Amino acid sequence: MLARIPFLFRQAIAARIAGLLTLALAWSLSLTSGQAQSPADQTFLNYVRQTAFELRRQDTPPGDLTTWQTQRALLRQQLELAWGGFPKEHAPLEPRILETLERPAYRIEKIVFQTLPGLTMTANAWVPKVPGRLPAVLCVHGHWAGAKQDPHVQARCAGLATLGFFVLAVDACGAGERAIGRKLGEYHGEMTAATLFPTGRPLSGLQVYENGRAVDYLISRPEVDPQRIGITGASGGGNQSMYAGAWDERLKAVVPVCSVGTYQSYLGAACCMCEVVPGALAVTEEARILALTAPRALMIVSATKDAFQFSVGEAAKSIAAARSVFALHDRPEFPRHAVFESPHDYNQTMREAMYGFMTLHLKGQGDGRPIPEPQLSLEEPEVLRCYPGETRPDDWITLPQFAAREARQLLSTRQPVPPAQLRERLNTVLGNTTPATMTSQLQTQDEGRFLLQLQPEPGITLALAGRKPPQPDHALTLIVSDAGIDSEWVRTQQQVAEQQGQGWAVLELRATGRTAVSGDRIGKAPDHNSAEWSLWLGRPLAGQWVRDIRLSAQHLQQQVPCGSVQVTAAGAGSFAALAATALDERLVAADITGLLSTWVSDQPYREQRLANIIPGVLRDVGDMQHIAALVSPRELSLRAPVSPQGEVLNATAAAAAFSNLPAAWQSHPQNLTITADTIGN
Repeated sequence: MLARIPFLFRQAIAARIAGLLTLALAWSLSLTSGQAQSPADQTFLNYVRQTAFELRRQDTPPGDLTTWQTQRALLRQQLELAWGGFPKEHAPLEPRILETLERPAYRIEKIVFQTLPGLTMTANAWVPKVPGRLPAVLCVHGHWAGAKQDPHVQARCAGLATLGFFVLAVDACGAGERAIGRKLGEYHGEMTAATLFPTGRPLSGLQVYENGRAVDYLISRPEVDPQRIGITGASGGGNQSMYAGAWDERLKAVVPVCSVGTYQSYLGAACCMCEVVPGALAVTEEARILALTAPRALMIVSATKDAFQFSVGEAAKSIAAARSVFALHDRPEFPRHAVFESPHDYNQTMREAMYGFMTLHLKGQGDGRPIPEPQLSLEEPEVLRCYPGETRPDDWITLPQFAAREARQLLSTRQPVPPAQLRERLNTVLGNTTPATMTSQLQTQDEGRFLLQLQPEPGITLALAGRKPPQPDHALTLIVSDAGIDSEWVRTQQQVAEQQGQGWAVLELRATGRTAVSGDRIGKAPDHNSAEWSLWLGRPLAGQWVRDIRLSAQHLQQQVPCGSVQVTAAGAGSFAALAATALDERLVAADITGLLSTWVSDQPYREQRLANIIPGVLRDVGDMQHIAALVSPRELSLRAPVSPQGEVLNATAAAAAFSNLPAAWQSHPQNLTITADTIGN
């Protein structure tokens, strides 16, 4: 039994086990920033870093409390919008205690309760065997393999309970007992969490709401003093602690561990999708999130050997800026910064610092200095499960199933919107794709060849290599590529254009091909990091591609003699080409292969680009077919559209996925083609 193994040895074992999944994840995500990259690798990273710097360079601390209160109210509105909003009425908790484990100093209860209709949270309550109403601590897990059952989480729960705190440890949506499968150890990030984005409710927001429901449950317990509740967690759990503490004023003591840094330091690394707040850098920095906790007690724990984005130095930047707000509340001692010689962890010395902090601020005892950890006896992870082994109910709602349910609800209640208004909404969710006024440079070569150079934004250069049409009034095809300008598919499209008497130009999408980001793939997301950095900016990568396509079409018409511009794309650029055509009537036709047929998926996305998973698109615009309808009555060919799992749809399924399009092309049916076949691939 794990409980009989000396505790320090158990810690080592736990760290080894966790390393198989969670620490490996944390470090693999963070090490991107330390990789040696060529200048081409760095092009996109330099762009996002500079963009972020410009977004936040004017930030200054509020001069007085009234100014801060105004800023605070606006920031809360912006955060709630980024998180997709929260229900005004809560579903009943309907809590059930499934089993109780009696231990000498406390009992452990296996609990389930409802957070949203049909969505169940699994939890363990560690209840001290002492009389009276107790202070309580919500323990949220990070990316440890066992979630709430993991020894890293158990240790702080057992320690707090032995010291007289009522403790509630919960599984985050998609992790622990709430994973897609029934076994522990599943990761809830990358393309699993991405299924939530199109609904406008990212996992970070869902976690804030569900942790609030966990506080609701704590308050419902007669053993808990509702005025003395805290929260703590490490890594992703530290991130949850920071946001829940900032948002929920019922949390009086907040201790994020190995998680606080700066938003800008995320650019160049990677983080779990549960940490991403879409558009956060467009409105704030992490310091202001910490400041939302003021004047309540806040302690930041950092490790000297952590990844850069959680480093002591980056945390110190945010803490220093947040302190100016706490000082306005006459609480200059917060945030407290506790630094430990350690890698990414929540080790015993960190826990002891947390015990002292919670004891002072939730019990009113001591001076906040570390409290020695009592002797602990931990459980085998399987013992703590609400549904051990394969016993979880068959009707359990997983994270992607919840996302699909929300998506279908949005689409079922969708109201018709005039095309102009729908285009405006599409442009907004894509982060504004309207081309900026700029100059271009055209170099002509022999045999009608040309090179058109554009700089759509500082740090980004587009070089469109092409061939002029044989006649000035003939069309030109813009070939959108993510596989390099010399790929077989690009050469085929060039040949097709020339056979049809057209000119052509090749646009290589930013952050792909020669400017692809090194180490971009995480799990099933081939462009995890580049797409994620873009989300922090509020500029979805696909939206940047749309802007580049629109700008290219504009300058091709201005610089190269041609009658019109049409676009062809496959794979990664397929959605960007469709959206650009929907938004810009300069593009007279679109021929698109491999387009994602729908964002609605009750399974993790596969064989898709994260760039094309657009936050809020289903909520604010509609599904792929609604965007495609905006191309009407111009020519649109959709070839071999694919499912969210990357499978090419047969003819019947393809027609069903775009069933509204024939009506949109009723007056020009010859201009619409939907086929399961491919051309030139």
